Amino acid sequence: MKKILKILLYLFLGLLSLIVILVLVYNLYFGILNSSAKSGLTEKPQLEVDGFSFRDLNNNGKLDVYEDSRQLAENRVEDLLSQMTLEQKAGQMWHPPIGVGQNGEVLKKPGFKSMNPSSTYDVLIKKKIRHFNLFLVPKSRQLAEWYNEIQKIAEQDELGIPVTISSDPRHGIINFMGSDFLDSDFSKWPEPIGLAAIRDSMLTVTFGQIANREYRSVGIRTALHPMADLATEPRWARINGTFGEDANLSAKITAAYIYGFQGDTLGPSSVACMAKHWPGGGPQADGEDAHFHYGSDQAYPGNNFKYHLIPFEAAFQAGTAMIMPYYGVAVGQTSEDVGMSFNKEIITDLLRKQYNYNGVICTDWGIVEGLSFLGFEIVEAKNWGVQNLTVKERVKKVIDAGVDQFGGNVNIKELIELIKEGQISEFRIDESVRRLLKAKFVMGLFDNPYVDPGMAEKTVGKKEYMEQGKLAQRRSIVLLKNKINPDSSMVLPLDHSVKIYVENISKSVAENYATVVDSLDYADFAILRLQAPWEPRHGDFVERFFHQGDLDFKEPEHSRILAILQQKPTVVCIYLDRPAVIPEIADASAGLLAEFGAHDDAVLDIIFGNFNPGAKLPFELPSSMEAVKTQYEDVPYDSKNPLFPFGHGLRYEEDETQCPTTF
Repeated sequence: MKKILKILLYLFLGLLSLIVILVLVYNLYFGILNSSAKSGLTEKPQLEVDGFSFRDLNNNGKLDVYEDSRQLAENRVEDLLSQMTLEQKAGQMWHPPIGVGQNGEVLKKPGFKSMNPSSTYDVLIKKKIRHFNLFLVPKSRQLAEWYNEIQKIAEQDELGIPVTISSDPRHGIINFMGSDFLDSDFSKWPEPIGLAAIRDSMLTVTFGQIANREYRSVGIRTALHPMADLATEPRWARINGTFGEDANLSAKITAAYIYGFQGDTLGPSSVACMAKHWPGGGPQADGEDAHFHYGSDQAYPGNNFKYHLIPFEAAFQAGTAMIMPYYGVAVGQTSEDVGMSFNKEIITDLLRKQYNYNGVICTDWGIVEGLSFLGFEIVEAKNWGVQNLTVKERVKKVIDAGVDQFGGNVNIKELIELIKEGQISEFRIDESVRRLLKAKFVMGLFDNPYVDPGMAEKTVGKKEYMEQGKLAQRRSIVLLKNKINPDSSMVLPLDHSVKIYVENISKSVAENYATVVDSLDYADFAILRLQAPWEPRHGDFVERFFHQGDLDFKEPEHSRILAILQQKPTVVCIYLDRPAVIPEIADASAGLLAEFGAHDDAVLDIIFGNFNPGAKLPFELPSSMEAVKTQYEDVPYDSKNPLFPFGHGLRYEEDETQCPTTF
């Protein structure tokens, strides 16, 4: 009887979870909330002083120091800080998500679509929050219009402090672990791991400069990237956002990436980078991710903690404006096994003092408390090592550790109580608010936070930017294997006269390269596009977006793929959002490619010789799951007898192909 009741309970919870997800998706996509496209508000009046025009942000009819763009940023910060209430200061220290209407309207009511339990007006005017990150967005013009509207709303507060908008990467072809939460009409590039495969610092700078222009055109001024983590544990679910497992390669690409977004120094033309995840989130125990309780620990069996700091050292030298610690617990590396943002030795002693870092430090999202609905926890809090503390105690521990801002959560009430009770000094809060305000002043948000929606429409997805992204897609594809024919020629590139059978490739696109047949029996070659395997998991809502677990194909899919390879000469192209264990597939294939975010035509251009591959693997491909399980989480390229080593990559003979620069 108990067993039956337990099964029924699981079925009920599963059904309830499904209903919650359906409600969430419906709200996210169809916007059942009432909203208004225009607030009817106007911008702040102008003051004319000494032939210059300034914005009268506090409406007092005179030019304050913080309103004067001729003043040093530090002076402006101090003047503004002296006028701020405790509530206004506390509002700066939270960085939650914010929703945008389908047509760029400001969402008036709370709900899932606003990604916040409060309305947009409430978080801006009552809670006085001034930093937000975006998930689902409309087209660029509508996004720019929305951005201008929320700046107008923010200006209604007494001091007119502008809003800073942030985003995770939006230029990849596969976004947010395969979901479309970060889809947009920006130019399309390979994932960050693909930039590492190209190994071209100047190309990375170019990408950063293009992404900068597209971001700024719609009002995004903080990039919640790059990931300076090292992919030393191949099972980790976030490898596609890294620059691979080699610290020196990652350092080089990280620095170039930040330079592209920020320029020489942070200024009005910059998008501030929030490099993550300090001090390196790659060495997750058994590859399990720290978003989940079973992945809370980071392991260092190779005693290689310092190796993971190398890319961050490059980020510091490049002037990264912000840093985000990871959720994980660096087990045995400090005197206290708690998550990075709760750990004073990691934040104050190592980052602030040893590295003399004085930029903004913002926690990863949701470390204070999780997300609940109807009493059921949908997303668990990432409060590893401090689960026994109350929400209020967690807030205090983060502040005491030396962090400036809380990502994802909005626990202003608890923070203000801690200050009023004397548990946290207002002097300590001022330290963090200074850093946050300075970034706004330096980037020019106080002087003119507005964007031109018409220019946004012309900038985002501009033809020149799209062409650059297409070229990068092709440059990022790695040729792993090219079989030798009996006549000593190579299988690749294929001739356009052949007949091909394709899977997971658009037939209409493939028809531009060769004759496409529907049956394998009539084909000369098969071309398969695969995705690196993973184990589906169905815990909390976020877990569904993470590719975790084993790296090998399971039955019956493994045998199905091999049957095709044994029936016809087959070219396999596999998307590696993390390494894959594919020894039998590699052995049986006629040609093998690895890609890190590429459209069908980019893949086919390589296969048919329109483009000469030149990329190199940014991580090794292990030969077995046994080799994966016995390697060290914190050590690069250390699996036994790897199938393909780090840096492997073939080319065609130069005279066999052409390398176009436009498409």
